Amino acid sequence: MPKKFIRRYMPDHKAVKENRYLKVFGKLLHDPNLWHLNRRSASGAFGVGLFFAFWPVPFQMIFSTAVAIIFRVNLPLSIATVWITNPLTMPPIFYGAYLVGSTVLGTEVDKFTFELSWTWLAESLGTIGPAFLLGCAICSVFFGVLGYFSLDWVWRYSVMRAWKARKSA
Repeated sequence: MPKKFIRRYMPDHKAVKENRYLKVFGKLLHDPNLWHLNRRSASGAFGVGLFFAFWPVPFQMIFSTAVAIIFRVNLPLSIATVWITNPLTMPPIFYGAYLVGSTVLGTEVDKFTFELSWTWLAESLGTIGPAFLLGCAICSVFFGVLGYFSLDWVWRYSVMRAWKARKSA
């Protein structure tokens, strides 16, 4: 079941290979292991994608692609999972990461208003930056590991259910 579900929503490998930002990887994208969908490659790709989804940097897809190539996990799933943090979900996710960082550091949560400017970003790095970056790092590792083991468990569970159904039929 997870294989059919994932394959339905996974981006096409031709579209991924032709992405202008991913052309820097050249022939590395032609490795057939990057396009196979099995339990190991799907779980690894989900973990890699969630790990980089919490990085507050542009071009998370490039980092996710590089690590997917290194670990030889499913590339389209890794890239698609990064998009959990999209323009609609970034504010609550990153605010949650900031709260995690503030809690771990034991600092008071500062009230702030977001502005899309370089001056606001430069000023904020001194005040909320340490808590935000620490929270992003913690969430990145936590959800990457959680995603890996969760998808691995769901995959195993669905295979066991299919075996039992086949056995009883």
